[in-house]
Amino acid sequence: MSMERNNVATMSAGALQTLMEIYGEDVWNYAFFLSRSSSAADDIAQETFIRAYKYMHAFRGEASVKTWLLRITRNRWYTYHSSSFMKRVTLLAAPDSTRTAQSAENAYMDESLSSEVWQLVLRLPRKYREILMLHAHYEMTMEELAHTLNISLSAAKSRLHRARQKASEYWEKELNGNG
Repeated sequence: MSMERNNVATMSAGALQTLMEIYGEDVWNYAFFLSRSSSAADDIAQETFIRAYKYMHAFRGEASVKTWLLRITRNRWYTYHSSSFMKRVTLLAAPDSTRTAQSAENAYMDESLSSEVWQLVLRLPRKYREILMLHAHYEMTMEELAHTLNISLSAAKSRLHRARQKASEYWEKELNGNG
């Protein structure tokens, strides 16, 4: 029995390695997008794969593996974000508001996406930029968006519509020089 258990653990470890190779970059990028911190993204990504390894047996296949992992990433971010340790560290290490250096999130988006549109998206409220990122960058379907964000399909459709509308308003202001 213990021999069988060891084989299962080895197979699961192999499956975990494969998941990390295939989806590691997506998980880390999404964690960075949410946390705006490389070290936090490292921690969240690691916790995501630990959770995936631990609960792989619970994956029901109702969503794609990528959607499942990004949902775990989002949940880990919420846990990380709401932890008292995170609040203490964030408050103690808050950046100087007089700094003129570009934020890590903006620098990352500049390098990886190289688009004025993404700069505009970054100014949107979090719930709108998150759904636009998942839809446009990760090419998630409406069902995957709803599952990842833990909202109904109609709420996902509505949020995406409002996000696009808000982005369009921002774009119009930018084009007219009012942004």
